Amino acid sequence: MGREWRRKHIRHYSFLLIHCSFLFCLSGCLSTKQLRNNSYLLTAQTVRGNHAIEKEQLESLIPQKPNRRILGLPITPPLWFYLFGLRHYDRDAILRQLQAKTNEFEQQSQQLANQPQELKKLNRRFSKQAKRLRQKAEEGNWWMRNLGEPPSYFNERDAQTNAEKMQKYLADKGFFHGKATYSLDTLRRRQIRVNYQITENAGFYLRNITYEIADSRVDSIVRKSLNQSLLKSGDRFDLENISGEKVRIESLLRDNGYYTFSRQYIPVTDVDTTRRGNDRLPTADTLHRHMDVYLQVLNPPGQPAHPIYRIGDVEVRVSPDEHQPAIATTQLDTVKRNGITYLLGGRTISTRLLDSKIRLRPGELYSQTNYRETQRSLFLLNQFKFVNLNFIDTTNRRLRTLITATPLDKYEATAESGATVLYQGQSYPGGFGNLTFRVRNLFGGLETFETSLRYGIEFQTGFATEKNPTNKAYKAQELGVSASFIFPQILFPGRLRFKFTPYNPRTQVSLGFSNTIRPDYRRSTLRATTAYNWQVSPTKQFSFYIADINLINAGSGTNSDISQQFSDTLRSLIAKGSTIYLGFRQSFASGISFAYTYNTNTAGQNRRANFLRTVVESGGTTLNFFPASQLRRFFNTTDTSGLQYYKYIRFNIDYRHYIPLRAHTTLAFRVNTGLVYGYGSNRTAPYEKLFFVGGSNSIRAWLPRRLGPGSEWPQTSASNSNEPAMNSSGQFLYTFEKPGDMIIEGSAELRGRLFHLLADINGALFIDAGNVWTIRDNPNRNGENFSLDTFIPQIAVGTGVGIRFDFSFFIIRLDGGIKVWDPARKYFDEFQGKLIDDRFILPKFSFSKLSSGPNPLIINFGIGYPF
Repeated sequence: MGREWRRKHIRHYSFLLIHCSFLFCLSGCLSTKQLRNNSYLLTAQTVRGNHAIEKEQLESLIPQKPNRRILGLPITPPLWFYLFGLRHYDRDAILRQLQAKTNEFEQQSQQLANQPQELKKLNRRFSKQAKRLRQKAEEGNWWMRNLGEPPSYFNERDAQTNAEKMQKYLADKGFFHGKATYSLDTLRRRQIRVNYQITENAGFYLRNITYEIADSRVDSIVRKSLNQSLLKSGDRFDLENISGEKVRIESLLRDNGYYTFSRQYIPVTDVDTTRRGNDRLPTADTLHRHMDVYLQVLNPPGQPAHPIYRIGDVEVRVSPDEHQPAIATTQLDTVKRNGITYLLGGRTISTRLLDSKIRLRPGELYSQTNYRETQRSLFLLNQFKFVNLNFIDTTNRRLRTLITATPLDKYEATAESGATVLYQGQSYPGGFGNLTFRVRNLFGGLETFETSLRYGIEFQTGFATEKNPTNKAYKAQELGVSASFIFPQILFPGRLRFKFTPYNPRTQVSLGFSNTIRPDYRRSTLRATTAYNWQVSPTKQFSFYIADINLINAGSGTNSDISQQFSDTLRSLIAKGSTIYLGFRQSFASGISFAYTYNTNTAGQNRRANFLRTVVESGGTTLNFFPASQLRRFFNTTDTSGLQYYKYIRFNIDYRHYIPLRAHTTLAFRVNTGLVYGYGSNRTAPYEKLFFVGGSNSIRAWLPRRLGPGSEWPQTSASNSNEPAMNSSGQFLYTFEKPGDMIIEGSAELRGRLFHLLADINGALFIDAGNVWTIRDNPNRNGENFSLDTFIPQIAVGTGVGIRFDFSFFIIRLDGGIKVWDPARKYFDEFQGKLIDDRFILPKFSFSKLSSGPNPLIINFGIGYPF
């Protein structure tokens, strides 16, 4: 058996070696035969010798991009595909074909001049054909556009220019005596690598920072803000900080009435100016050197001071036509409030709420920040299509302000449909439909009423058992209806609510019902919530749920056999101390929660960013005012019947960090942890408030919500079984969801663009780790409880690859994960009479048994990125 195993693996790896060698040789041949004469391919660039300045900053100065290689080897498949396509590409023939199509179109359009419908079809057909031919002429054929990459030819003049830019960048960063040179390494088959060598030498550091400001009032404003200056004594000279300080001064003065001030009044501070006051500088750079900075703020030519502007008349026009003339006649719906004139265009709109969003007040100094916040606040109301602010300079430097707002449609209906996986289980994607009806400004208070109806269906395994194998699919359905009111203010008695006015507050009152129908169970939820939301900055947001009330009902599923076995399994877990069965009884849950979100990640932008979300929740808080006996009588609660109620405290922290490596390559990290503690008579929390791991947004090598708790193995339907549930091939049968009271999980994912084919096709390489645990000691539940002594080997590890279809407006994601470390695979096998320890399960993965082996490939389908 061992000899046969070795032979199979030798054949497997020999095939891979031969295949890679073939690609290596083929890529090299095809990459050189069609190159320009006496030209070299640029296949690598390195930057070395830098210490204080980051390598990424210097590499960003190099516009040339080398041809992509595999694992740093001189193998360039994208170039191979491009040259392969180039062999079958004739641009002149395509241009002739385009001209022939154009001539044919012109002739046919003349013949159809009196047939508008046929002419319209002809125009549509010609537009598609012409667009396709133009794209082919400009970007090449299918191979060249989607899989290929054009040759990146080396030009020594480019290397010289790049070295000069790097040397100038060194000077801009304070290394005035820094040097940048380059050397060349010729690789195999006319490929070349450029090595840029950086010598920073000693840097120059700021000593004295002097501001010379001609306008005394401007001088006073600037000096009061010097604690916010970007120029600090002792910092290394940085031209970027000089420019940033000019921008800071410009913004500061524009917030203090200087409407026409710009950074052009702060002349360029070059190296010679900053060196004023220093002695002759030696060329040797072995010491820490000092320098002085002189920053001037000049007056306008021929004027003794900068002009100061105040806000004049303010007029707010709500009109469906944003192109109306600026001056309007007095109308019956003209309203004045706090010095601002409102022209409402016949609409019933609360001027009090509009007034709270406008920061520009007659008589006050002009402020650029108030201008931007006014426009932003009105736009975030989600009531206006366009919001424009215009200023007219009148006499005495008064800025007449006209705010034009174009409303969105009062009534709006949208329909959405698609394919998704409702429960993220072993299932086939099913269809869903969502209808939404929205009414804006329903009561004249700029509120929004929204109601939606959703229905989804898919085919899944439900609760699989030995009598009902996993390869049989069952129908699962989800029906939901919801309604909500969104108010653009904090609805709260007293004046405290007005303190939130600058932060675009919202109050949302919602009522929703959802019904889940599965083969193993049926579950419905009636939920009512009231929440406050406010945003102190574009990156910081707070949410406060002052009421979150849920009424839950559960019953038998659509398949009587599966439903009965599911109930039997739940009952068998009661003897082991599990409280999962409470999630499938009638229950009442209420709570309050507070959440803070910090997000600097912007969709579509590949830059360093962070995401942090923290949530603190208290459930059943008001129930603490009543004794347990009174609550049990009120809810008619018994051990087997009546309405369950919960008291719990829950914490959750989710942190993500994104590091751009290249233009289309990102390294993303995630850490998620949380704890829930139930202190009521049932000693648990509602099922939805427990933690789960596994699935497309968690540990992707496990089935969704099936991992854990701790090192517990999957249970069989037999209550007295001491062995894990598994099939004949050694696969563990994770048949139902496994909640926990505590979660620790983390992920790292390398994302990069592969090629373009109708959409951007991106790839990913990931590793996930984590688990859930219970926090109460129970002698009947081995390995589920969290302990500092044992939790490290109970952390499950999975890895895999993914592919993403990025259509810009949404992303379809497929991830394939395999287990590396399975903490549940340490158990006593009664049949063999020995302890089995297969926790390091990675060697059991086999390409020949992707789905049938003991370590199968788990495919996860998702919309959007996992984190």
